[in-house]
Amino acid sequence: MVKKKEDKKLTKDQAEKKILTLKKDLFNIRFKKMNNQVNNPAQYNEIKKSIARLYTTLKNSKWRKKS
Repeated sequence: MVKKKEDKKLTKDQAEKKILTLKKDLFNIRFKKMNNQVNNPAQYNEIKKSIARLYTTLKNSKWRKKS
């Protein structure tokens, strides 16, 4: 999985694309989990944490608009 330092280096567009791909992976893992086809059950939580980390990085980053 991606480290925090690597997440901070991403541009806004790259981070958003990565979030979308992680969400697709999460969706696929949910179906595999229901059918008992998951090889690594911990991967589900890792992906959720990565998505949350990317959202936090976007929220606290320099791209945030000042009001």
